[in-house]
Amino acid sequence: MTVTLARLNPTGSDGAELVDFMTRNEFPFHVGHRPTQEQVEAAITDGAFRNEDNDSFWVEHDELGRVGFFRLEDLTDGAPLFDLRLDASFRGQGLGQEILRVAADHVFTTMPEVIRFEGQTREDNIAMRKTFLRCGWVKEAHYRQGWPVEGGEPVASVAYGLLRQDWERGRTTTFVWEDLEV
Repeated sequence: MTVTLARLNPTGSDGAELVDFMTRNEFPFHVGHRPTQEQVEAAITDGAFRNEDNDSFWVEHDELGRVGFFRLEDLTDGAPLFDLRLDASFRGQGLGQEILRVAADHVFTTMPEVIRFEGQTREDNIAMRKTFLRCGWVKEAHYRQGWPVEGGEPVASVAYGLLRQDWERGRTTTFVWEDLEV
């Protein structure tokens, strides 16, 4: 299977398709899990999908076609985060690992100043958390009650990171969680 990231033009040729994708899918593990047309259009206008801090891509699969959306965020901070949203019909098919590997390759080959790539998900998004681990990412934080849930109690936000040196060497380095004693 081959996955590629195709840079999209949110204010031009891809705008209507972006609105359609975001509004016809529900994203249960995202804040704002069911965006409205007005919300997506406002985000496009505000540059949330492309500006100096954000860049967006379609996730294309060589056999399945367009399977999702991928956005890089915090590009000016030197340690970009990402937002991955799969079309509902393609979830649970094991595409996440290949997408995450392609995304890391993109970040580290096109952004020489970046030394770390970051991602966050909810504590109950077990599939994504396992995907991070299978791809060599390291859990670096567990923010208790850090993820707001519409109509419910907040859940923990779990942060993962991939270092350029680990990506280059093909191995994962870790650290000691509890490095201090009381």
